[in-house]
Amino acid sequence: MHKLSVIAGAAALLAGCTMAPWYHRPDAPVSQTFPQGGVYATQPGTEAGQAGEGGEGTTAKSSRSANGAAATDIGWRDFFVDPRLQQLVEIALKNNRDLRVSVLNVEASRAQYQITRAELFPAINGVGTDTRTRLPQDLATSYPTNPYSVYNVGLQASWEIDFWGRIRSLKDQALAQYLSTAYARKAAEITLVSEVADQYLTMLSDDDLLKVTQETLKTAQDSYNITKAQFDNGTGTELDLRQAQTVVETAQANLQAQLRARAQAENALVLLIGEPLPAEMPQGLPLDGQDLLADIPAGLTSDMLTRRPDIMEAEQTLLAANANIGAARAAFFPKISLTAAFGTESLSLGGLFKAGTAAWSFVPQVTLPIFEGGSNIANLQLANVQKRIEIANYEKAIQSAFREVADGLAARGTYDQQIAALERNTFANQRSLSLSELRYKNGVDSYLPVLTAQTSLYTSQQTLISARLARMTNLVDLYRALGGGWIQHAGETPRAPDAPADYGSASAPAAASAPAASAVSAG
Repeated sequence: MHKLSVIAGAAALLAGCTMAPWYHRPDAPVSQTFPQGGVYATQPGTEAGQAGEGGEGTTAKSSRSANGAAATDIGWRDFFVDPRLQQLVEIALKNNRDLRVSVLNVEASRAQYQITRAELFPAINGVGTDTRTRLPQDLATSYPTNPYSVYNVGLQASWEIDFWGRIRSLKDQALAQYLSTAYARKAAEITLVSEVADQYLTMLSDDDLLKVTQETLKTAQDSYNITKAQFDNGTGTELDLRQAQTVVETAQANLQAQLRARAQAENALVLLIGEPLPAEMPQGLPLDGQDLLADIPAGLTSDMLTRRPDIMEAEQTLLAANANIGAARAAFFPKISLTAAFGTESLSLGGLFKAGTAAWSFVPQVTLPIFEGGSNIANLQLANVQKRIEIANYEKAIQSAFREVADGLAARGTYDQQIAALERNTFANQRSLSLSELRYKNGVDSYLPVLTAQTSLYTSQQTLISARLARMTNLVDLYRALGGGWIQHAGETPRAPDAPADYGSASAPAAASAPAASAVSAG
């Protein structure tokens, strides 16, 4: 037993080492800072656009400020102030099936890690056997009967001594895969928050487009009725009548298309939240009344490595591939295992627990690979190739994140002035239509200027709504790209990536869960 203690102590000492390569985080294949200046500067709304009477050309600049807070420190309830949108996000975080799958994947990865880690410890089992044996007659002289039975009851222990770190490397691989899945779940959650917001804003824009189309259709129908009356009375031409009809039919066709788009947008939102839209919901805000934070600082690219869960996911997958190399290397060395048994043994079932029936065995075993058909070499080559693949995936994740943020910054720096110009353009088209109608009614012009003005106004209104939607969704996507959407309220302690969230209360911040991932790392 003293020898066994010495072996166990040596095994425990050596088990802390692995043959995995020393991990070095790959350098980020992007610039150290995001683009600055020009379109990347946040451009405040200009007052120069108020070129008409009545204050047209108002800007879409947000009235609230992030006050220098990073996106990860801004809760989604603070970023989205629309109470209806807040309720939809909360419902989605409870019900979305894709998010449920992500949570279950985390639980499965945690269980797989625990299975792998258990192989580091001895396996102890209670064993009872009944062995029936028949010997040749010249060898069975010492046994009372032939065939005979041997009964055994006791404990059996087996343990592979992890001298070369094979099991520990597999444990490290399973841990990294578990953490990668946890970060994937976190990425799925913040993506869901942004998707619900984007879809909700799209539905608001569809409502605005429907309203504009219905107003255009009403105006066009009134103009058509007047033109038809003039044609019927012989004071108007068929050309004017058909020109007026084209506006009516175009608006009718657009109305049906927009009704379809509105219904499909609602269906997409229902899919995201995982249940039909509630019958009772708080009053929402219109599209041009949404008040999103527009001045969230982007920080440095190095910040993305800790803010973006998809990058952390890619790095953990890389760590898993790195640990797998250690297991592949250790497969070239002998496997040392110990098997021990202690109990009672007797030729009769009734004599198992009598004095003098104690029995024990201790079987060390060394297995040295001699010929494996090249499988160990191939496994090591495969492990090295997989690591290079994961390095490329990690670098690509950084590049994709850099582009998302850079695109968001470029869009944020231009949308305010674009919308201001579109608002001035819409006002000018509205005035052009009014003046054209006045000149047509007084017989100064033909109907063609009215038709042109109606079409231009309708187009400018649609373009303005689309630009407002693009600005809002860009701010939402930039918030997500910078890592926002994981906490509910500013100042809240972030949860660990694998920790559950409590969305039962719409007013109180969710309690911070125990950092399960960190605890597992320490284990």
